[in-house]
Amino acid sequence: MSASVFFPLDSQQIVGVIGGGQLGRMLALAARRMGVKSVVWTGGLEAPAVEVADEVIDLPFDDPAALKLFCEAATVATVEFENIPIKTLTSVAEKIRLFPSPQAVEICQNREREKNFLKAHGIPYAWFRVIGSLGDLVSAMRELDGPGVLKTAAFGYDGKGQIKIEGSENPADIWREFGSERAVLEGWVPFEKEISVMVVRAADGSLKTYDPAENRHRQHVLDVSIIPARISVKLANEARALAGKVAEALDYHGILGVEFFVNPDGSLIVNEMAPRPHNSGHHTMNACATSQFEQQLRVVLGLPLGSTKLISPAVMLNLLADFWTGESQPPNWNALLETENVILHLYGKRRASGMRKMGHATFLCEDLELALSKVAALKENWLKAT
Repeated sequence: MSASVFFPLDSQQIVGVIGGGQLGRMLALAARRMGVKSVVWTGGLEAPAVEVADEVIDLPFDDPAALKLFCEAATVATVEFENIPIKTLTSVAEKIRLFPSPQAVEICQNREREKNFLKAHGIPYAWFRVIGSLGDLVSAMRELDGPGVLKTAAFGYDGKGQIKIEGSENPADIWREFGSERAVLEGWVPFEKEISVMVVRAADGSLKTYDPAENRHRQHVLDVSIIPARISVKLANEARALAGKVAEALDYHGILGVEFFVNPDGSLIVNEMAPRPHNSGHHTMNACATSQFEQQLRVVLGLPLGSTKLISPAVMLNLLADFWTGESQPPNWNALLETENVILHLYGKRRASGMRKMGHATFLCEDLELALSKVAALKENWLKAT
């Protein structure tokens, strides 16, 4: 097993993180634990990463002055979310080392490019058609002749920017409701499970994968991840191999989340790719030898990859805003904190609204079913209290 890092590595290295959300926060905390300073470029001083970063640049991502400040403050850089102007990422990469590359992020931030990438590299994907007009939608719905999901080509996550269609609707009504944006129509996948694999690839091409996570969603937002996924060893190995193939085809450097549908016949379909740490990889902070955040930093800093070994089975519960009462009253944590082998992570967000991700809790366990029953009881009590 490779060692985890707890000491200053290089006092001259400063990691720049583009984005100040909870992923940026956890990257900055991981950097601090490694003795490396961080500078976070964010679009607001209430962002979760602000209170833990060593330096903060609070300016828009397309601001030339911010770009100059960031590249002068950081020696290497990474991203914590994909919806950043590619022009900005390209400019950063021209000045300092940036992983993942702008080219990889550009593919992953757009569903049209993502689907075409999968198709070009022989990676299994759901049936799709690119929609640029009402006429395209009419033709695609006629060809599909059944249920599907219409998704915006850009800026979609956590179920945003998509609607399910049954196939019998009037295309003109759908197109009007959708806002006439460029889109991708995907055929409906009657999946049995949703899983994901975190894969990390270094600049020298070395690659490691984590055990697949089994994911459950609530209102299109990740609710619970179960690790390892309750699938066969054969299927787990296939998922890990496919995730590695995706990373290599992208010439990807850093941590990458690859989401899959598991079909009833046991075959796999790649659903989405996330060019950053992923919600379903949060268990790695407590249940694995090396967290996904440390892996990202290792790649950016040019260090060897860490072990991806699962030290303990785990259930990760997303702490969503509907557990809160109003915008500021958190749930009663006592029952959670009294549970053995549970680690609570809160993101420092001041306002709870909608299905906002406020934190997560990792249940380390030998009995996954017992842990899931504890999670269900906690959720039920918290939701009753709101």
